Amino acid sequence: MSDSKDELRAVQAALGAEHAAVYGYGVVGARIGEGRRAEARTAYDAHRARRDELQRAVRDLGGEPEPSAPAYALPFAVPDSAAAVRLATELEERVAGVYADLVRASTGARRGSAAEALREAAVRAARWRGGSVAFPGLAERAAGSGTSAPATPKA
Repeated sequence: MSDSKDELRAVQAALGAEHAAVYGYGVVGARIGEGRRAEARTAYDAHRARRDELQRAVRDLGGEPEPSAPAYALPFAVPDSAAAVRLATELEERVAGVYADLVRASTGARRGSAAEALREAAVRAARWRGGSVAFPGLAERAAGSGTSAPATPKA
């Protein structure tokens, strides 16, 4: 059974991840090749919808949704389409990690929604990467990323 404060923290973390993913997909969309632009747009729209859903969830839990940062530091430079594909993969892997935390911290319908979001992120990551990992949202942490936040807000 989850503690409501832990659940609120996990929902806020997922919201922060979605804010960063929306920002990151703006960069992906600007650099991605024409052949994968529709895929990037679909992912961008999905992250915007999840972000909006999480803002409502934070309010439902009695919290105030964390706002998006004006900008986020990317994990690496994105000068071309190949780097945009790597960024999209990284964004999805990090979002999957945050949703894995939310699955652990929540129950009921919210847990089901978090599990669905985790699955969607894992599928998108596999498409971008061209292959899958055994435990989406967990394997990336074992590899030493040390954080589940998709990007760092710029000061």
